[in-house]
Parts: sequence; C-alpha cells; structure tokens
Amino acid sequence: MMRDISHAAHRLWRAFVLSTAGEAGFTATETSIAMGIVGVLAAVGISTVNFGSQELTTIQFEFQASLQQAFLLAHAQGRNVIVALGNPNEPGILPVRMPSRIKWGKLDGVPMPPGMAPTKRAGETGQAHARITVTPRHTATASAWFVNDGRDVVCMRVSGRGHIQVLRWRKSTRKWSLC
Repeated sequence: MMRDISHAAHRLWRAFVLSTAGEAGFTATETSIAMGIVGVLAAVGISTVNFGSQELTTIQFEFQASLQQAFLLAHAQGRNVIVALGNPNEPGILPVRMPSRIKWGKLDGVPMPPGMAPTKRAGETGQAHARITVTPRHTATASAWFVNDGRDVVCMRVSGRGHIQVLRWRKSTRKWSLC
C-alpha cells in the first residue's frame, strides 16, 4: 500500500515536471533588456529627486553639537564660553564650521519662522548676534542665525534660557519644520 502511494506521488511529480518543461520562461537576452530599462528609469528617477542639501544638514548638526559642547564646557570650567559661526581666529571661541556653499541670511520670499517677530538684522545679515555667549548657569545670549544653500533655509535659534531650536524651510513644501 505504501509503495503504491509512493509510486503514485512519483507519477504525479513526473507529470507536473514534464507538463511545465515545455513552457518557456524568459531568455537571458529578454532579462538583460528588461533590467537595462529598469536601470535607466531608476537613474532618471533618482536624478529628479532632491534629497536636500547635505551642507545644510551638516551645519545644523554642527550648530547643535557646538552649543551642547559650550554648555558642558561652561558648566565644567565655571566660566562663559563663546560660540561663533565660521572660523574665528581668536582663541577661546568655539567655532561652528560653515561649509563653503552655505551663505549667511534668509532668502527673499521666505517668511520668518512661526512665532518669531520680524528682525531686519537677522533676516538680512543672517545673524542677530555674531557670537553666542553661554554661561555656567545654562543661559545664553538669545540669538537667531539664518543660513541658506540658495534653495532651502535653516534658522538656528537660541533662547536666553539656553533652549536650542533648529528649523528648516524647504522650498518644495514652502513650510518651516523642526529639525
């Protein structure tokens, strides 16, 4: 009985293999052409996508890290620490390095971030104060820095209580968003 079941299963399997053997799949040439077309479409699609400026992302992380380092140094040393954007030549100033393609200021047509009063100086020059002083009591010079890459804008704000807020204006969405 067991042998009959095994023999019947073998016959069914053989019939299936023989029935599908005559059906053709895709040839190597057809597969290569299809993959080539997919590759071209993917390259065209990726070239039209804007992933955002890496330089703006870099400076926003650099800004946050420099301010956090300044707060830690001020607390540990018991004295004020100064943070400045760019490459200051003075010793004792923590620099926030600015990539070469990044420019100071807010672009024309970009509104001020929500809850921020219009400021001529920060909007035009890119900064309300060129330097931010951080104290051991976790307070800071209230300031706003604007930088742009010609398309998007990053607004870096520090409150007098040392609260850091980084916002980004994306031209594609025409909205400010928290970073």
